[in-house]
Amino acid sequence: QVMLVESGGGLVQAGGSLRLSCAASGRTFSIFAAGWFRQAPGKEREFVSAISRSGGSTYYADSVKGRITISRDNAKNTVSLQMNSLKPEDTAVYYCAAVIATSVSGARYYTRINEYDYWGQGTQVTVSS
Repeated sequence: QVMLVESGGGLVQAGGSLRLSCAASGRTFSIFAAGWFRQAPGKEREFVSAISRSGGSTYYADSVKGRITISRDNAKNTVSLQMNSLKPEDTAVYYCAAVIATSVSGARYYTRINEYDYWGQGTQVTVSS
């Protein structure tokens, strides 16, 4: 079992930056792969970015590639999402998610919602034009 708590959301102008953090507690976080998803009003939850349990492998949705960087600090049990050049279409509730990674190498990441077992409560990001 692991609990996830997101922070760092807020209101920012287009072109600005935000850094989201996800704090994990309950189990050794280094056994979990992690990801970020988002859900805009009236839309389905969608994948944003994922990172392997080792942190050595990352993956991004095409819509955020080049603007967003995912990272993790297993010593601090945190996963972060640095978001730059934000656009109004980035407005959404952002969710952190985790799943126990099964690969021996620790290099696997997960991109589908139904692959994740643990979710945070979400943090609102609003980008004004």
